[in-house]
Amino acid sequence: MSTFASAFLAAAMILAPSTGLVGLAEAQPPIRVGVSRSQTGAYAALSQEMLRGYHLCVRHTNDKGGILERRLELVVDDDQSQPAMAARVYEKLITQDKVDLVLGPYGSPMTEAVADVTEKYRMPMVTDSATTSIFKKGRKFIFMVHSPGEVYLEGIIDVAAKRGLKTVALIHEDTLLPKVIVQGALELAKKRGLQVVALDAYPKGTTDFSAILGKVRTASPDVLGAATYVDDAVAITHQMKDLNVNPKMYAVTVGAALPKFYEWLGRAAEFVYGPSQWEPGLVTIRAGGLIPIARQYPGAREFVEAYRREYPGAEPGYHTAAGHGICQVLTEAVKRAGSMDREKIRDAILKLDFNTVFGAFKVDPDGLQIAHKMVIFQWQDGKRVIVWPEELAPGKPRFPTPPWSERP
Repeated sequence: MSTFASAFLAAAMILAPSTGLVGLAEAQPPIRVGVSRSQTGAYAALSQEMLRGYHLCVRHTNDKGGILERRLELVVDDDQSQPAMAARVYEKLITQDKVDLVLGPYGSPMTEAVADVTEKYRMPMVTDSATTSIFKKGRKFIFMVHSPGEVYLEGIIDVAAKRGLKTVALIHEDTLLPKVIVQGALELAKKRGLQVVALDAYPKGTTDFSAILGKVRTASPDVLGAATYVDDAVAITHQMKDLNVNPKMYAVTVGAALPKFYEWLGRAAEFVYGPSQWEPGLVTIRAGGLIPIARQYPGAREFVEAYRREYPGAEPGYHTAAGHGICQVLTEAVKRAGSMDREKIRDAILKLDFNTVFGAFKVDPDGLQIAHKMVIFQWQDGKRVIVWPEELAPGKPRFPTPPWSERP
């Protein structure tokens, strides 16, 4: 086990409060919960965000008495952002470390590899993956907490159509989730009457986007949607400025939702749109009190406050909230099952229809998420401001995005 994992495990073991659980901890062994995180490699930043959500959920669960009169204990190992390594980690967690439960790894490539392992051992796994195909292979023990990838750009297409825009270009990393996002966007654009004037893919690890962005500039779309992760989202935005690519709307997925996106890009991040599974702005107090939909995210306000206390100067993004929500789903299923029997836990998850810090959770028989809703934000004055859907949005889009030559 890595040094990080050992330190994290040690921290998890002291999460029980000083009263109430002491006797239980002595009488009952902890429920060991295994997870791999990408502590190194391409998915490290996003994976770390999810791990923080797991950490806070374990603490909150133990503070409330644990589950089945037992506290939770995390067992963490590093998958190095490599799918084959992730599969080996979960094999070890289940067969050697003898964990009682597992939480999903970050990202669709890792989830695809790990799902075969958890399926083999009939171990229920709730995951952040939004790649629909993973859930359409007859697997019975995997469950989605995110909205599916096909709807990631729904809000962007809706705003564009309502603003009278006519053309869209789509680019994406040539990997599982970005492919799904673009496939969904193509259908959404067709339904709303937007013409797709450019469509292009690039290999994972690409750093020079000049050729693709040159094609986009030639096509001169009203909207540019990029299905990205982190490094590519930042690089594409930088290079758009360098190449003077000026759509009226520009959106990137995943990376734009990280709090550090603005830190990395500075004012070049202004006006950028991004889809999000959750935003802290959903539970912000403003004139008239708490946003009414806050009740759909029970405990979210307390979660945001706890995060700020634990990580001073940092703001939670949707990956952290998703980690907390995944853990909540699993612990709620164990409570309702009333045992650690894996089949009973699986059945309990399939029957769940409830709300977490992350929002609504309900899955179909394949484990595909059917209740959770997404939002669209725009970077405005260094902050992520929710601008879609209108009924949830405290702000309005700053439209159109001005050309680079007209920005300060």
